[in-house]
Amino acid sequence: MAERGAGDVKAFFEARGLAKEIRSFEESTHNSELAAQTLGVQVGQIAKTILLIVDDSAVIVVISGDRRVDFKKVKALRGGRKVRLGGPEDVAARTGFKVGAVSPVALPAGIPVYQDRSLRRFETIYPAAGETNNMFVTTPDELLALTGAQETDLAKAND
Repeated sequence: MAERGAGDVKAFFEARGLAKEIRSFEESTHNSELAAQTLGVQVGQIAKTILLIVDDSAVIVVISGDRRVDFKKVKALRGGRKVRLGGPEDVAARTGFKVGAVSPVALPAGIPVYQDRSLRRFETIYPAAGETNNMFVTTPDELLALTGAQETDLAKAND
């Protein structure tokens, strides 16, 4: 798969007539803690985009940065037998993005996207925008509209 990056995310927004600003940083924002620290927001406001492999099919889950995906819920939702986290090779091959840079928008066609309800706790959320040091600002409703995601509960219960 061709490598994807910030240019693909920018083109996605432009094709929809949206003047979305992609914010880039000197520091890496490749994980939720670093991103939240850089932005000065709560970790939960970072919208992690996670590639899972269900049997042999790719699935994307967008979830709050302070939550973990419950693989059992994904397995039940998809009717799969085995769920695993996509490794760096899977991420590059299936999405075109690098690990820590996967954007929930500008993904290849055909990958189902699920947005976890945990993001609803925040008015403003920050997904990655194609690089390990950038992101864009959005809302849970806008992100649902942009991705065509199905909203559901895929987070592990908080201990």
